[in-house]
Amino acid sequence: ITFSAALPFLPGNIGQALGLSDGEGAGRILHRSKRGWMWNQFFLMEEYTGTDHQYVGKLHSNMDKDDGNVKYVLTGEGAGNLFIIDEKSGDIHATKRLDREEKAMYTLHAKVIDRRTNREMEADTEFNIKIHDINDNEPKFAKEIFFASVPEMSEVGTSVATVTANDADDQTYGNSARLVYSILQGQPYFSVDSENGTIKTALPGMDREVKENYQVVIQAKDMAGQMGGLSGTTTVSITLSDVNDSPPRFANHSFRVTAVESTEVGGAIGRIKADDPDIGRNAEMDYSIVGGHDMFNIITDQTTQEGVLVVRKGLDYEEKRDYEFRVEVRNTYLDARFVHGLQFKDFATVRVTVEDVDEPPVFTRNPYVIEVHEDTAAGSFVGVVSARDPDAESKYSIDRHTDLERLFNIDSVNGSITTLKALDREMSRWHNISVVATEINNPRQTTRVPVFIKVLDVNDNAPEFAMSYDTFVCENVKAGQLIQTISAVDTDEPLVGHKFVFSIAPANPNFTIVDREDNTANILTRRGGFRRREMSMYFLPVVISDNDYPIQSSTSTLIVRVCACDSRGNMQTCNPEVLPFSDGLTTGALVAILLCVVILLMIVVLFAALRRQRKKEPLIISKEDVRDNVVSYNDEGGGEEDTQAFDIGTLRHPEAMDANKMRRDIIPEMLFPYRRSSPTKDHNGDVRDFINGRLQDNDSDPTAPPYDSLATYAYEGSGSLAESLSSLESGATEGDQDYDYLTGWGPPFKKLAEMYVAKSPDRET
Repeated sequence: ITFSAALPFLPGNIGQALGLSDGEGAGRILHRSKRGWMWNQFFLMEEYTGTDHQYVGKLHSNMDKDDGNVKYVLTGEGAGNLFIIDEKSGDIHATKRLDREEKAMYTLHAKVIDRRTNREMEADTEFNIKIHDINDNEPKFAKEIFFASVPEMSEVGTSVATVTANDADDQTYGNSARLVYSILQGQPYFSVDSENGTIKTALPGMDREVKENYQVVIQAKDMAGQMGGLSGTTTVSITLSDVNDSPPRFANHSFRVTAVESTEVGGAIGRIKADDPDIGRNAEMDYSIVGGHDMFNIITDQTTQEGVLVVRKGLDYEEKRDYEFRVEVRNTYLDARFVHGLQFKDFATVRVTVEDVDEPPVFTRNPYVIEVHEDTAAGSFVGVVSARDPDAESKYSIDRHTDLERLFNIDSVNGSITTLKALDREMSRWHNISVVATEINNPRQTTRVPVFIKVLDVNDNAPEFAMSYDTFVCENVKAGQLIQTISAVDTDEPLVGHKFVFSIAPANPNFTIVDREDNTANILTRRGGFRRREMSMYFLPVVISDNDYPIQSSTSTLIVRVCACDSRGNMQTCNPEVLPFSDGLTTGALVAILLCVVILLMIVVLFAALRRQRKKEPLIISKEDVRDNVVSYNDEGGGEEDTQAFDIGTLRHPEAMDANKMRRDIIPEMLFPYRRSSPTKDHNGDVRDFINGRLQDNDSDPTAPPYDSLATYAYEGSGSLAESLSSLESGATEGDQDYDYLTGWGPPFKKLAEMYVAKSPDRET
């Protein structure tokens, strides 16, 4: 297959450059049988703007005799989508606009097929389509703004930062991606290297204290900076970093400070400050008093860089009132480049005036530590405290909040502390009290001091067993057998340590004791053949003595049980009478079980009561179903004196009385009350007509709801023998009515008769 490209798109006549003949075309030739070399690469210009498909090149096979039997097939990257081929002529076209920056080269395969047999006439051949670059991308920086810094006072040419741009065009072809850097803003302070984008200082002696921040705009332009090239810009924010080029200076070389004589040692009395235009560690200063001073000192506040004047010794207005000294300030960090010719320190004079105050008493010591023996009797001397007040005399007292047990007392005049009660070291080894000194002329001037009283030990407690021992001896034990090792404790603390001596009565025929000389002793059997039936328990008195003065001793009883043991000496059973606990339940456990049973019974009874209450049906089961909740009562009360309900049916029709009357004062026993028989048709025609009329009105009402509803009407009808009790539509006034007939209705209407008959005009007359 021969590949021929459109020569106008190539950089020169490739065919001539390759030394090809006119018959071979402008292409490189691959060596095949019966053919020479063929060119297998096409070049295609990117960003084609034409309306027709862009022509790429032509494929031609030696097997093609121009008789239409040859079919060219194209496969590979973009085949059929980006690139199409004319099956007959082998012409290749690009259907879309291509961008080299997206893909620079496409690899495709060409086949030659016989149309008649559909067989390959030529083997598969690979070729490339390379996209030719044009300058369609401007240089771009990685950031819109860069940040950099350079020390102030830097020399000309000092490198600040390097900013570079990227151009997506082909770096290997032409000048499309060849960039040139220039500075648009930031002169004359800075410059930029046109080739690599390095920013450098261009002006000497740039001082941060004069101007700290600079905005520099850098431009990158392709096509080697020629006309028509594309460009991009970025901003570089450059900050001058500080160097120690400025010494500290006092704005005022004389300071006056006032201090009260009551200022505590270490307390601050004033501040002084020097100015340094530098920042950071270059502005750190150190203050000192020239030659030092006995009464005052100056320290540096690292946060504010101020010199804090503090009192070194207590001030006394009566002794000295005025002081004067010199203060020096200097930088703690120096830059060797700027030391020459500048003195990085300054001096100021400080005058301190002491003011008089009514100070409180001052104790000679703080705190006091006093020792006293625990056997000291009440009223004994413990120690003395003393306070000095140059202004007036003082009196002493004990803060009783620190001596709640009132163990001590103090003389208000001389400060002597005595005991009010005997002290016991075993109860409390230290007593911490506070003594208050109060100025007599001014009780508000008080000072307190802690007094720590240590109670020294006296041997007043006897040693005793260190623990409670459970000791047993086997029935089959032999003489000289070890059954228990005992030890002792003593609450006293002698200076040389404890030394206990153990002993028992020498006449004890059953046991003996051996002192181990380490504050412990062994209990041994003196004989064998112990029997529980004869003696189940032995009480062994042990005498324990200490070695302090005066010697204290006590007798402790060791209980030894007789038990049955195996051949190895392991206890099996002992007399049940000496067991410390019973195998049965204790009284507390029985009480707990009984309480649990009572609580369970109460819960069961309460649950049964709740279940019984829930079984009662309510008068109205559901509020939603109106039809099931209508309960009809056809009776009316007869008045306050009537205790039985009266059926209103007697007013409407005496013949229609029903024996099953419903009462209002009790809940009906059935949900649906007994329904009395309907009156005859002749007596209730007007009620039926009234209901039918209302029914028709509701059926024809377009605003009526689309569901069943219950309507209640208070219509008495015209068939009642008692006629209507209502005064509506009555032509006569109340005074024209005659109510005498009410007296004949019986006791149920007695109250009603009394109300209306009394108003009759005839009776009033």
